[in-house]
Order: sequence, then structure tokens, then C-alpha cells
Amino acid sequence: MLKTKIIKQFILFASLLLVICNASAALPTEIADALKKAGVPESGTAIFVQAVDGDRPMISLNGDKPMNPASVMKLVTTYAALEILKPTFRWRTAVYRDAVMENGVLHGNLIIKGYGDPSFKEDEFRRLLLGLRQQGLKKIEGDLIIDKSYFATSVKDYQVFDNEKWRSYNAFPSAFLVNGRNTSFRFTVNKDAVNIAQEAELPEVEIVNNMKLAKNGCGSWRDRFSYDVNVTKDKAVVMFTGKFSSQCGERYLELSLFDDEQYAFFMFRKLWRELGGQFNGSYRSQTEMPLQVVKLAEQGSEPLANVVRDINKWSNNVMARQVLLTIAAEKHDQPANEVRGMLAVKSWLMDKGRNADQLVIENGSGLSRIERVAANSLGQMLIDAYQGPTMPELISSLPILSLDGTLIKRLRGTPVSARAHMKTGSINGVSAIAGYVLDAKNRRNVVVMIVNDAKAYASKNAQDALINWVYEHP
Repeated sequence: MLKTKIIKQFILFASLLLVICNASAALPTEIADALKKAGVPESGTAIFVQAVDGDRPMISLNGDKPMNPASVMKLVTTYAALEILKPTFRWRTAVYRDAVMENGVLHGNLIIKGYGDPSFKEDEFRRLLLGLRQQGLKKIEGDLIIDKSYFATSVKDYQVFDNEKWRSYNAFPSAFLVNGRNTSFRFTVNKDAVNIAQEAELPEVEIVNNMKLAKNGCGSWRDRFSYDVNVTKDKAVVMFTGKFSSQCGERYLELSLFDDEQYAFFMFRKLWRELGGQFNGSYRSQTEMPLQVVKLAEQGSEPLANVVRDINKWSNNVMARQVLLTIAAEKHDQPANEVRGMLAVKSWLMDKGRNADQLVIENGSGLSRIERVAANSLGQMLIDAYQGPTMPELISSLPILSLDGTLIKRLRGTPVSARAHMKTGSINGVSAIAGYVLDAKNRRNVVVMIVNDAKAYASKNAQDALINWVYEHP
């Protein structure tokens, strides 16, 4: 009798275990149906769902399969940066002179050494140069020398991701990067004319406006015009041709017209003259600091905790790339490159007891065809992050569902609205989303969904169905 009872208990236990395993592996009907309707096979989809305090996944589909995550890779980069560099980490930008300065005149060159600040914008540059003017410097007789040696790689080492060579998402990293070398064009309508203006205006950019006013609605506004770019050493001419509707309000197009040194030089020359300084020199780069130099100023950036918000909320590629290179520079011998950045991130994961074998990082932004991460690994990483000291900084950097960032238009007016912090990712053949969802009983869950398929673009309804399922099934 005792033996029979033990056998029955074992069979019951095995049956329950089988049910649990199937429950973890099976895809809920509404999600499976949404994928089927989109024409996306489950074989090209990886999903991981687990409560942050749970001991097993509620859903795990192809969880150990390495997948291209697109911009969701920024979660790996920014979380690693918060733990490796710490949330209070600040980048530096230093200014030196290599000759005597007397009576407000520098009889030599001004040297700017960059340390990879991703957030160094026009306002920060103005503040740095204002400090020099307040020291009495008025005239620079030499040139502007830019020292980018903190990073090993240069613009010549990179290739654009696609054929959109002028788009700002293709901007390359640099140890001295100003405004992300981004020229933002603002489109508006005034009376019966289409106006185009620069946000951070450079006199070296000429706009040729051949735009006409459209009489119908805004629609796919970007598809209704084209642009042509002609860049020389000293100037960029951008010609816009097409139509723009008054119903579009304000719209923006970001282009990267100059390389990092050109852009930095043009912005320096503009700001220095606006501050009343005199300068008629040119610019060049250097890889080694001369021995006889005098530091004039050093300026710190915003803390890393602020920078990761810009990266994740708006999926800024070049800023993410800057962060990976900074990790490399701080954890390995300088100068930094992407391979050293990947090794530093993998070493950090292994120190946490996580398997990093399947992780492939090319540049840390997700703008890549070779980057890979498994849904289970990313999910466990997000659980670790939630239980770790940098949890507030990471979560607050993520777009809030239906409220801001890249999720501002998703699932508006639904019960799950504003109850998820998630990062999206999308390139041709890839659509992904990952982050945290607060369910109907206020239990927080980690959710990862990565689709690698020719019809990945059609999987957003399935992603939304997954988010809704997690909310409704605590």
C-alpha cells in the first residue's frame, strides 16, 4: 500500500511539474493569434515574462536563442554603465594653451581635449568658452587643436548602417562630440509659406527651400519631400523639395552634415565670436598632448544618471556608442574601442554570475546587424537590475507607456497605460520591446519580446497583446 501511495504521489507530482513547464512554454492564445495575423512565425519570436520576485518565467518562448535586439541593446549598455561607472559618473572636457598668454592674447594654439562626453551641447560649449573669456582671453593667434585620443577609433574606422548617410542616427562616436554633430531642421508654416530653420544655427549651413504648401492633412509628412546635400570643406548646402502641410504643426528632421572635427570647429568659431573673442585660425587634430601646455579650464558633464535618460527615452544611438567606449576607457587601457567595451561588459556580467557567452556587442546602440542577446539572459539581467542599487536610475530612464519617449503613442486609453517602463527597438527585420510592466495587482514583471523576421515590423500588435496579457494575468 505504501509503495502504491508513493507511486501515485510521484505521478501526481510529475503531472503537476509537466503542467508548470507547459504553462511556462506555451504562448497565450491572444499573443499567438496576433503573431499569426501578422504573419510572424513563433520560430522567429523570443519572449520572456517573469515577476521580479518570481522564481520561474510565466512565459519563455525561444528564450535561449540569440536574437538581434535592435535598440533594446541600449538596456544592456546603460545598465552596465550605471553599475560599472556609477550613476554619479561625469565626463570631462579640458582646455589648454601651448604658448604664452599676455594682455588677453594667446600667442599660440588653443587645445580642447575631449573625454567622450555624450551630452556636450551648444550650451555646454558656450559655458566652457565663457570661462576662458572671464579669464581675460580675448584673441587666439594660433589654431584650434582637437585632441580625441581618449577613444582609439576615428570617423574613418566606421561605416554608415544603411544608405541614409546624412541621417543623425548614423552619426559616429568621437571623444569630442558637440551636439552629437546634429543639425536639426525645423519645419513650420507661416501664412502661405513653408519655413525651414536650423535649431542650433551654423552659418556654414545654407538652406535652399523649394517646399510648397500641401492642401491636405499631415499624413506621412516625411514621405512627401526629399532633400539633397552638398558638403565641402567649409560649407553644406541642403536643398529641400516637396510639400508640407500646415496641419503638421512643427516637425523636425535631424541630419549629420559635417564630421566631428568640422562641426566642433564651426560651433567653436561661432560661439567664440559671439562672446566677443577674436580668432582667424583653422583647426586640426592631435593624438598626443604636447609637454609644455597649461590647463586653462576643465568642465564636467551632467551625471551619467541624467545621460541614460536621453539615451533610453529617445533611443539616441551615438550617445549609447559614446557610453560603451567610455566603459572601455575606464575599465581597460586607453585608448578605448568597441571590442574592449564588449569585453568589459561581459566581464561585469560574469562577475554577477550571469552567462555572457551568447552576448554579442558591436557598438552598444543596437544599430547593428550582428549584435545578439537571448531573451532569457536579458530578462534575468532586468530582474538583477530591479533588485540592484541602480534600479531607480535605470527604470526612470525608460519610456513610460503612452506618456513619453518612443512609447508615447502606444496603448493610449487602456488600463495598462502609464503602468509600464519599456525600451523599444526597430530596424529592418527586427522589432523588440523590453522592460517592466506593473500588473493589475501592482506586481512588477519583466517583459522581453524580440522578433527577428522579414515581417517583424508587423509584430507591434502582438507586443501590445503581450503587455496587456501581463497586466491582466497577475
